[in-house]
Parts: sequence; C-alpha cells; structure tokens
Amino acid sequence: MGNTTAGLIERKAFIFNVQKYNMFDGPGVRTIVFFKGCPLRCKWCANPEGLERNIQVMLKQSLCTDCGACVPVCPVGMLNLSKGTSKLEVARDIDCIGCRKCIDVCPESALSIAGEAKTISELLEIVEEDRSFYEISGGGVTLGGGEVLMQPEAAANLLMACKKEGINTAIETSGYASLSAVLQVAEFTDLFLYDMKHMDSDEHFENTGVRNERILNNLSELLKRRYNVRIRMPLLKGINDSWEEIDQVIQFLLPYKDYKNFKGIDLLPYHKFGVNKYNQLGEDYQINDNPSMTLEDMERIESWFKQYDFQVKVVNH
Repeated sequence: MGNTTAGLIERKAFIFNVQKYNMFDGPGVRTIVFFKGCPLRCKWCANPEGLERNIQVMLKQSLCTDCGACVPVCPVGMLNLSKGTSKLEVARDIDCIGCRKCIDVCPESALSIAGEAKTISELLEIVEEDRSFYEISGGGVTLGGGEVLMQPEAAANLLMACKKEGINTAIETSGYASLSAVLQVAEFTDLFLYDMKHMDSDEHFENTGVRNERILNNLSELLKRRYNVRIRMPLLKGINDSWEEIDQVIQFLLPYKDYKNFKGIDLLPYHKFGVNKYNQLGEDYQINDNPSMTLEDMERIESWFKQYDFQVKVVNH
C-alpha cells in the first residue's frame, strides 16, 4: 500500500482552525481540527466562520482604527475606506483569495482570514505535536466544523493517518450526510460525538434549515453497526427543553441504551461565545432573545434521562 497511502496522505482538507488542549470534545486532551463548510444553518451556531466553503475576511471593528493600511495591499479590492464615513468596509460580494496580505500590514490585528487548505500530512504533523498529552490523558484528535462529513475523503484520510500513528480519533457531527459518507469515516473513527438538536422534523427545519430524517437514520445505522457513539444535545430554553421533546429523545434512544457502543449523552447549555463572530463576518445573529438555560433547567433535564438509567452529564464549555 506504500504508493497508494502516499497519494492519499497528500489530499487537502479545507479548514478554518486548529485548537489544541481541548478537554470537552472527546476523552482526554484533544486537538480539534475544524473543517469548513456546513449544510446546516443553526440559529445558535457558535462557529459561523465554519459555515461557508469559501475563504472569508473577519473584521474586528473594535480594534480597527480605519488607518487604511490594508486597502492598497488587497489584490482583489475587497477592502475600502467608505467615502462617506472613512470607515473600513469589506466588500462581501468579492471573493477573498486568502493571500493574507491585509493581516500582515494591519497594525492592530483587527483582520483575520477564515479558511485555508492544508494537506493531510501538514495536519498530521500538527496533531502529533501533542502526542505526549494524548498518551498521558487518553486523548487524541477530534474533527469538527462546520460539518466534517462535507469533506468525507479528506476526513477519512486524516483519521486513517492518525490511527496508523496510534492516535485516538473522534468526530463531532450533525449527522446530516449520505450514509456512504458516514461509513467512509466510521472505519477510522473511535468515537462519534453526534448532535441531536430536535426530534420534530418541522422544528428541526425551522431552527437548522434541514429536516432530521437523514440524521436520525444515520444515527440508528451507526449504533446498529456497533460504532461508538456519544449523543450531544445543545439545549435552548423554549426551543428544545420541554418534557415532550426530551421524552421523544428518550424513546428514540431507549432501544440502544444497553449497547456497549452507546456511550451516553452530553447536555450542552446554550452559550453566546460565537455572537461577536457574526459582526466580524458582516452578518446578523439569528437569535434576538436569550434562550440560556439555568442550572435548575439543566438539572431537571438531566434527571429525566437518569430516570431511564441513561449515562448523562452536563458539559459547560
């Protein structure tokens, strides 16, 4: 397999971040590789820079002094000072080519670029830098997004390369993909962190932009085929925290509760960590009210699962 593997290892993945020393997305200390592009449009998404497949300019207006140093170096002309206000503007209808020249000249670090292509070998080198932490903690690499299953070939190749080096692997996914894409990565995945956002398909569509039949079918297939799965439930007050909603989740998962490959449930309370990123992308945040969950809310939902002897815990990022 020498030549074949060498060819596969140089496939490129389109990513927007690599985060080290993560303690929330899988066992032990993890390195998270964030894949860019997602078919969902969750109103509460904390990583809006991961939704689109194109390269994007992010501008922190609070840091920008409107000095204009970035304007002449942009080769596509998407950065300009407004004639009316002299404020820096980003022309979102022009495609960024990712040259990063604007970042190099910005004196206040007000600009950043979301999106770059890296080879599998480049990513593996980054992941391997913290091998000692993985070995001590039982950690490894987690692929997230965006939606990693939008790039199944690149994901499978990176996971395969990590497995070959003895590194534990996990992916965080919405599950909205073809079953063939799911199974393509499953062979090299030690743990699926699988989102369940809403059981009602109409409500799921209203809040995420897609229906959930494919998601639930893929989840059932993974569990039946004995792949390790841990459910993750982002919880928002008034959206998916009712007894009726949770009971539907419980009834769906009950047939799999005693499977050895069913690894329990994480409850993730809503947070606003990603709100400022929308402003940086020139976009509006879709949630106007505050659907935050209280400690009592989380304990209530946790107790509902425990009534059925589910392994469940609240995860506060």
